[in-house]
Parts: sequence; structure tokens; C-alpha cells
Amino acid sequence: MKTAAILSAITAVASAHATWQQLWKNGKDLESTCARLPPSNSPVESYTGTALQCNANPAPAQGKCDFEAGDTVTIEMHQHNSRDCTEQALGGAHWGPVLAYMSKVEDASTADGSSEFFKVYQNTWAKNPAATQGDNDFWGTKDLNYNCGKLDFTIPKDIAPGDYLLRAEAIALHAAGPSGGAQHYMTCYQLTVTGSGTLEPKGVKFPEAYTKSGPGLGFSIHADLDSYPAPGPALISGGTEAKPQLLDFGKISGAPAAPAPGGASKAPAASTAAPSSATPAKASSPAATSAMSTPEPAPVSSEIAPTQTPQLSSAAPYPVANSTSTMLPGTATLSTMITAVRPSATSEPSGPIKEYYQCGGINYKGTGQCDSGLECKQWNPYYFQCVKPGANQPGPSKGPMPSPSPVAPKPTPSPEAPASTSTAPVAAEPVSATPAAIQPSYPAASPAPAPAAGAPASGSPSSGAPSSGSPATGSPAAGPGEKKYTLETFIAMLEKEAGNETAAKMRRMIDALL
Repeated sequence: MKTAAILSAITAVASAHATWQQLWKNGKDLESTCARLPPSNSPVESYTGTALQCNANPAPAQGKCDFEAGDTVTIEMHQHNSRDCTEQALGGAHWGPVLAYMSKVEDASTADGSSEFFKVYQNTWAKNPAATQGDNDFWGTKDLNYNCGKLDFTIPKDIAPGDYLLRAEAIALHAAGPSGGAQHYMTCYQLTVTGSGTLEPKGVKFPEAYTKSGPGLGFSIHADLDSYPAPGPALISGGTEAKPQLLDFGKISGAPAAPAPGGASKAPAASTAAPSSATPAKASSPAATSAMSTPEPAPVSSEIAPTQTPQLSSAAPYPVANSTSTMLPGTATLSTMITAVRPSATSEPSGPIKEYYQCGGINYKGTGQCDSGLECKQWNPYYFQCVKPGANQPGPSKGPMPSPSPVAPKPTPSPEAPASTSTAPVAAEPVSATPAAIQPSYPAASPAPAPAAGAPASGSPSSGAPSSGSPATGSPAAGPGEKKYTLETFIAMLEKEAGNETAAKMRRMIDALL
């Protein structure tokens, strides 16, 4: 395997992660002006540290964004910093809820995130009548994926003026079960809110608001679901409750258009700026418990164009049952870890199966014979794993055990040609796989010049050069002295350098590419 192929595999893993990066005000793009951008697009999975507040070691924001109570906020997420609408915002079948919290603080630029947060937005789950498994239901992150990474909500009209932290969060449940496994992606934005309201809602603190086995977090989406409990506190009066509606690429009515190709700059918005003509409509209505003394605006439709029925797949490598739901397995199961690529059926491993490798389940091919001292234990109908006797929960999944690579026959030297002196492939050297830092996008001091005739429209996805996060489509020829890499040596290097759990995640992603 060439070095370029290894780098492509690393890029594929990164593409299943994302960050909240941009913010919009009433349809006006504020870019990353007031965002505390995380250093990477990796999720937060610990419930004991402060990373659940505003992510791990985020960069300082450039400033604050001015809003008025009642304004429409659009939060925007992408895997990389390209704002490419043809790429899912949070790839890798990372289905789960999207939430937003606010916290009133003395100064948003210095607040550390330890204050109380109250929930102002949630877009969680809705049943898909055509699905027999939760993976294929409607989810907040599907709306996010298929709507160019943008979701809208309203700043409650009656909250008191002042500085606030706005905490946007997407939660991925693809690896979650009753004992935990949820992945949290969050960014804090710094806001100054004006208005005449007096409400200062009580809230919750992070990380105390969540536990790994708490409602909506210690939860498997691989069962036939009839309900889903939203994580965290209840939505406040005047908050926005959205119902997810997208199963494929579409557009939620009222969402702002994509920025022009090339990242046309925009002046930062202030509360005194003239209203924008591109004000997005609400994606949903305020919570039913809202009681406002001021007249309500005319209702805006949140209808979405019909979407395609999702393609159902047939492999679920994670626990299925929930304590609150009965598992009713059907023919439709979890979509692949990489949405755009579907893995082929597993090949038969030769020899006893090592610890934590798959040894059975629907569509599995192989003997199911575990190594000495291990037993093949069923965790759900789709996934059996070789574990030590007495294990009561799955170990870090390594997927199916790989078959040995076939060895090509050595060429027979002819009298006219000397025998080959090439040696066997050498072990791969450790490769650093540090995620690339997220580059913030800030408004320029002056507006960009008008695009030339024939330039793509603002609302169209960019069709130019590939984004910086896209892997190369071709593998260069090996240079002189370049070492030969195989999948097995690459995985061995990961297990040595990054730990078995990380290697297992990388292995599952690579399997999906093969």
C-alpha cells in the first residue's frame, strides 16, 4: 500500500468528524467572527472534564456578535473548512440529536463556560414509517447533513439583554449503547443580545448535565424505535422545537443560501445594521409552552421538498437493545461507517480468531472459532465477538479478522536475466495522524468585488477545486527507496502507537473503503 493510500485512509477517518464553525443572523453570514473554534474536528467523549462546556482548548474568538431577542440564528457545521454543500456536514452515519444552549454571562469574551446553560433549541428524532431500525429514522444530524450544515432557531424574545455564550451541539449515537458511547461535537459562540425582556432562565452546568448512560446518551439507535428521550434539560418557554424531516440531500425552507464559491467576504453584522432581505424562515415553531405578551409574527411554513426513501443496509457492529425499547430486528439495519462507500461481505478468516475480532452475526462469513482462552459471544443478532469468558460488555471492536494477504510466486530467473535481489516488505514506520487544525473564516474589512459574468450563483454548491480535506484520487508511483505498506503493517503500527481502541476505529473505516 502506497503512502498516499495510507494518508487517504487517515483523511477518511477525519471526514467522519466535524465542527460548528459559522453563524448567521437573520440570513446574514457572520462567518466565524464570534466562534471559539476547536483545535480539531474530533468529538468529546469524556463526562468528567470541562471539555463538554465549549470543547477542548478552543481558540479565542475574534469578538462578539450582536443580536436582538427574537432574531433568527443559523448555526453551521462542516467536516472541514470548505463550506462545501455537496459534502455531508457530519459524515459517517453519525445519527443523533442537534441541540443549542445559551448561558447569560458577565462578559462573553472571558466567560469560561462553567456557568449555567438553558436549552433554546432541539432537533432530535422522528419515526420513519418505512424503517424497521432507528438508523433509518429521521434525525437532527440528518437535517444538518443534508441542508448544507445549517439549522435555524429563534433567540427567545423575553430573555434579558446582556452577554451570552451560545453552545451549539450535535451528538452522534452510532457507537452508543446502554453503557455509553455517545460522541459530542460542540462550539461556543460569543453573543451580545439586546431587547426589553427580563427572563433569566435557570439552567444546567456541564459536564454535570450529562452522564454516559443518561437519557438519550446511553441509547442504541440500532433497534426499531418508538420514542427517543432528548438529552439534557427541557426546552425553555419560547425555545424552538424542530422536527427532523430530511432523509437525503434537500433544503429546509428558509435556510440561508450557501456562500459564493471562493468564500466571498462579508462585513460583520451589528444590532444597528439594516435588516437583511434574506431573513430565513423558522425551521419550526416555538415550544408549545411559550407565553409571549408581544404579538407573534405570522407563521412561516417549514415544509420540505419530498425526499428519497433511504437505502437500507445490512450490518450493525454495535449493541442494539435499549432499556426503554424492545428490539425488533428486521431486514434493514445500520448504514455503513462511511456513507458514500458500502463494504462488501466479510471474507473468511483463516485460523483461530483473536480477541475482540468479530466471530459471527448476520452476513458474517467464517468459522466462528476463537483463539484459546476466548469464547464467541453474541452481543446482538448482527455482531458476535471473541472475548474472554465472563465478559458482560463488548470490547473495542476490531471488525472481522483479516485474512492473510496472498503471497505472489517468485519469478523464475531465466538464463539471460539475473535472479531478483528484492527483499520482503519491511514493517511500516509509525505515522503521525494528528488532525488538521480548523482554520477560522473571518469577514474581511471591505466587501469582495462582484463575481464575473458566468460565475456560479451564491446558493449553488461550489464545483471548483476539491476541498482541502478531500483525499487525492490517484496514488503516485512509489519513489526510489520508498517502503511498501500493507494493511496489516499499518494496523500493527496503529495498535502500537495509538492504542487498540483507536486502531479499531481506524480499521473499521478502512474496511469500509475496501
